[in-house]
Formats: sequence, C-alpha cells, structure tokens
Amino acid sequence: MRSLFNPSRMAHIGRSTARLGTLGVALLAAVPLSLPAPSAAATPTRTTTATTTPTAASMASIASAPPTTSAPPATATDLTVEEGRLAQTAPQEILRRSGFAVWPREFGRGLARMSTYPQARRYVEAEGRALWRRAVDRAQGHGPAGGDLSRGDDRPLYWARLGMSKELRQWRPGFELSAAQRAALLGRLERGSRGQDSIELPAGKHLLRIVVTGFDPFQLDADPRRSNPSGAAALALDGTTIRTASGEPARLEAAVFPVRWADFAQGTVERTLAPYFRHGPRQVDLFTTISQGRPGRFDVERTNGAWRGGYPDNVRESRTETVPIPPGVPTVTPQPQWTTTSLPYARIVAAGTGPYPVVDHTAVTEIPAGGTAPVERPDGPTPGSTARAGGGGDYLSNEIAYRATLLRDAVGRPALPGGHLHTPVLEFGPGNTDPENGQVTDPVLVQNRLAITRQVREIVTVAADSASGAEAGTS
Repeated sequence: MRSLFNPSRMAHIGRSTARLGTLGVALLAAVPLSLPAPSAAATPTRTTTATTTPTAASMASIASAPPTTSAPPATATDLTVEEGRLAQTAPQEILRRSGFAVWPREFGRGLARMSTYPQARRYVEAEGRALWRRAVDRAQGHGPAGGDLSRGDDRPLYWARLGMSKELRQWRPGFELSAAQRAALLGRLERGSRGQDSIELPAGKHLLRIVVTGFDPFQLDADPRRSNPSGAAALALDGTTIRTASGEPARLEAAVFPVRWADFAQGTVERTLAPYFRHGPRQVDLFTTISQGRPGRFDVERTNGAWRGGYPDNVRESRTETVPIPPGVPTVTPQPQWTTTSLPYARIVAAGTGPYPVVDHTAVTEIPAGGTAPVERPDGPTPGSTARAGGGGDYLSNEIAYRATLLRDAVGRPALPGGHLHTPVLEFGPGNTDPENGQVTDPVLVQNRLAITRQVREIVTVAADSASGAEAGTS
C-alpha cells in the first residue's frame, strides 16, 4: 500500500436533511508495490531564480479560467472509476451514517427541474458550494450531525460529491446539452464542493491571511473505508481564526484537492492559489499544503522535486514525467528541478505542538549531474541534479508542494512563508484493519483523526507566529 507522500515506499496505513444553498487507514501494507526506477536521466533542467513575471491580466485569466476535471470517461454519461466505487457497502454506510446520502438524491431532483443551461450552471455552482459549507459546518460542530459518524470525518464530503457528479453525468435534460457544457458543469461542481472558489481572505492590516489545503481519500481499491487526515484538517480549519503568540489574529481558509494526475496537469492548483499569492490587499501571508505521510510522525518537507513517479491515482491513471506546467501560468524559466520550503521548519520542529513528533525532512532522490541512476540523498539535492523524488516523494503531495512553491517564486514572493506538511498516517484500531470485515469507523480512528487535526492547528499557529513581517511591505 502506498502513501500520497511517496508511492515508491509503503505508507498509507490508513446530507443531513437540513439543506444549505438552493437545496440547502489506515492499513499497513504487507507487501509494498514498487515501480521500476528510470534507468536514464531526462534532459537536465537548470534551477534558476529568473521568473516569468505575471501581469494583472494574466493572473486574472488564471483565476477565471474554465474549471477543469480529470480526463472524461469513454462517453459523457459513463461513470468514472471513482463514481463506480459508490456501489460498495462502505461508501453507502458512510453516507447514511453522516446524513449525506440525501445530497445526491435531492441534487438529482433539482437537476430535473432545470430548463436552460444558464439556470443549470447557477444551480450546480450553488449546490457545490452548499455541499462544501455543510461539510465544513458539520466538521466544526455547527448544525445537525446527521448520524452517528464522527463530525470530523472527511469521507462524507468525498462520497457525496461523487454521488452528485454521478447524477450530473447521467442527467438527461429537456434541452440540448453539449459534452463541453456538461464538462463545464462538472467542473463547477468540483470546484465549489472543494472550497476552491470560496476562499475569502479579508483585506486590511493587523491580521494574517493563511491558506491551507488537503486531499481526498485515496488507495480506495484496496480499502474503500479510507479517510485522509489532511482533508479532515482542511474542513476543521476553513473560515476559522487563530491567534499568534503576540495576539495577532490570523484568518484561515482551506480547500481540498483531488488525487488525480490530470487535474494537476490542467492547473487546478495554480488556478486556486494564484489570486491569493499575487501582491494585493488580500494576499496570503502563509500557506501550507497538507497531505497524509508516514506512520507516527509529522514531516515538514524541505525540498520538492519536479518529477511524477507514475503510481496510479484515484481513477487508476498513471503519469511518469517531469511535472507539467500548464500554459498561461506564472512560472520560473527554465523550469527548476527543485523548489524549497519557506516555512519556519526549525521553529516548527522545536515547538511542542502535540503528541506526534515533527521532523525536518531533508531527504530526496536525484540523478546526479552527469549520472544515469537515481541516488538517495539524505541531506537534499546536489547542484545540477535531476529530480526523481522530493522529500514528499514522487506522487501528488510532492507535486502540490512543488507547484505551490514554484508559484510563490514566479509571482515574486520568495520570502512568503509556505511549504508542505505531512501528517501521520490515520490508523484504524486493532482488530479493525481488514476491509473485508472491518467497520467504517472505530474509537481509535476517531481519536487519531482528532489528535492529528489538533496538532495541524498548532503547527500552523507556530508558523503564523513567524509569518508576521516575513515579507517587507506585507500587512
């Protein structure tokens, strides 16, 4: 079994009837799955500090670009691999025990009332955002629990979104709907239900603005019960305010990303983050991308690599290549092989933030300059080397860290504190590790999720203490 942090190693262990809007794991693998390492280096790309400077118009175009989704199925109405897993027992139980089973049904009924494409576009966008808000409210103790599944659980949002996308994909409207229009509607549902288009950072001085991101559950073919603590942390933190040691308030906004190579290649990370990375009254003062990592510890990843290792994603697609930068995105030229964290890692590691140790993780895998074979480097990359795995591996957690820090550098804010945090693996309790006969939840799973979420909040607070004044001219 693999983790989002490094698919070349063993790791991943692991609607309520009240409406909003218009409708208002933890398993340790016995045998690691490995991919063959590349035998020859790709053409080396030099690291550089030169950037392609974005204009206001180009940044606006990124933010307003049409939402994209992963590669479509064979026909517009064929189910995706992810949607196909909905028929299994565990997803249905998770939806039922959280009150989220009603969302796809009512969403489908609402679609049946749509008579024009513009009407459908408004409806789908509103319902996506409503699903995100309901998931956030439930995680933060607002509104009905909807069932006996713990409030902090990230999985109801994931499975309800898929239920709604299934309804939308199979919808037969009474008006002509092109494949491109259906894809655009699916994109709006995706972005809205992930919090990607509802980040609301306040303007003004005397407060910090922070963005954190999480991921969907993954490796669901092996165990559809799996949860992702980074997604749970994002739901728990979205829209909340913390105070630094100096008493300065900090507003947190969050979003969740899919575990799909295609979405990343199409620019979902840059489109979501670019409006807040650029200079302006609502510019972010700190960002932290978060994913599930290694058992029993947090890691602050020091270095991120420009390499996709090829492990299959949630739709069973694989990509082995240099991280592709989509057209129109501010970037560094030529594309660097490595980017580095600007989080205050030493301070985070030294702080007592919770029960799990926090590690300053510096190891990478590279092909040395002039070499042909990958070499593990415990202290980071050597000059002129080609990336084969960042500190966070060669999967999508490394990639989101690489993309976010590259964007930071490309918009001319290299001192902006930001980087990647790996959480401990979220583990089920003893006796509940077999997906064939295990329960979808247990007290140990709930306790572990709560502990990880609390420590994420504490780590972000420590980072925020160092963020004030980190950049000259910030508020």
